[in-house]
Amino acid sequence: MTGARRGRELGLGEAGDFAIEHAMADDPRVIVFGEDVPMIRRNLLVRFGPNRVRGTPISESAFLGAGVGAAMAGLRPIVEVMLVDFLAVGLSALQNEAGKLETFSGGRWKVPIVVRATCGGGYGDAGQHEQALWGLLAGIPGLSVVVPSNPADAAGLMRAAIEAEGPVVYLEHKLLSAMWLEWLAGSRRRNVTFDVPPAGATGMVPDPPEVVPIGKARVCREGADLAIMSVGVGVHRSLAAAERLAATHHLEATVIDLRTVTPLDVAAICRAAAQTRRVLVVDEDFIAFGLSGEIAAVIAEAEPVVRFARVATEQTIPYARALEAAILPSAERIVARSLALCA
Repeated sequence: MTGARRGRELGLGEAGDFAIEHAMADDPRVIVFGEDVPMIRRNLLVRFGPNRVRGTPISESAFLGAGVGAAMAGLRPIVEVMLVDFLAVGLSALQNEAGKLETFSGGRWKVPIVVRATCGGGYGDAGQHEQALWGLLAGIPGLSVVVPSNPADAAGLMRAAIEAEGPVVYLEHKLLSAMWLEWLAGSRRRNVTFDVPPAGATGMVPDPPEVVPIGKARVCREGADLAIMSVGVGVHRSLAAAERLAATHHLEATVIDLRTVTPLDVAAICRAAAQTRRVLVVDEDFIAFGLSGEIAAVIAEAEPVVRFARVATEQTIPYARALEAAILPSAERIVARSLALCA
């Protein structure tokens, strides 16, 4: 069709790679390095070579520090950490260096680094490998934290992260990644089932990818009875719960994909709170001192007469699948909490 924008059907992980490929083709300063990068990003290695796509030893503190130095020296590094849980090993590079240098230097130094990592549970890998941790990272001044829920946003947020003048942590949920699902199950664990959302793991991505502004939420569904807010795979759980609420309880929910943990889209949050007067936050991160509490504070300051509830992870994620399923947010927990909120 004349004038139609080209697009590709991609998975969420592939969409991030697609945005990186465009950025690397356009800007020789963009480089990628990290754990197992030559294997995981072999398509980028084949096109751009080992000088720009590099593997590193399994030493997060070393290569995250190297990424900060590379960004200060004028490059635009994308540093890959296999699991967000292991950012703890090199957290000083983000907390004490990348997040603070612009302020400490009076704006003379910039740290345009993207830290890419997987996050999330639901597949039986216990609490050292399944955490979300976006609340912990969002609490570091100077960092932006983005969590896409679909391929178009994955590509658009990656492009925005690469173009940003400061550090961005880019998190992708493993249950939305075809590559990770193959690693987690595949031929080795075919008897294991995952509660994978039917939508979101694949979708149409514009070619070239369109920038999705960091800090801009998206309204996925509109309803007058309550507003449900989440990120990543939680958006799909929320949409599934909203359909059940409408079909069985005649309750219509607005569902908001926050897309970004920091900066939050305060205007979108407060607008939904004012319209529905009931807000439920679905957060796979820990309930204490995290995203759900921050949203509650934002709403309390702007719209004090709002009923508020949350479905979140309340303790260390256990290894046993039954125990894990009981504490992670699910559509069933979202429905139950929504009904209590609207009672």
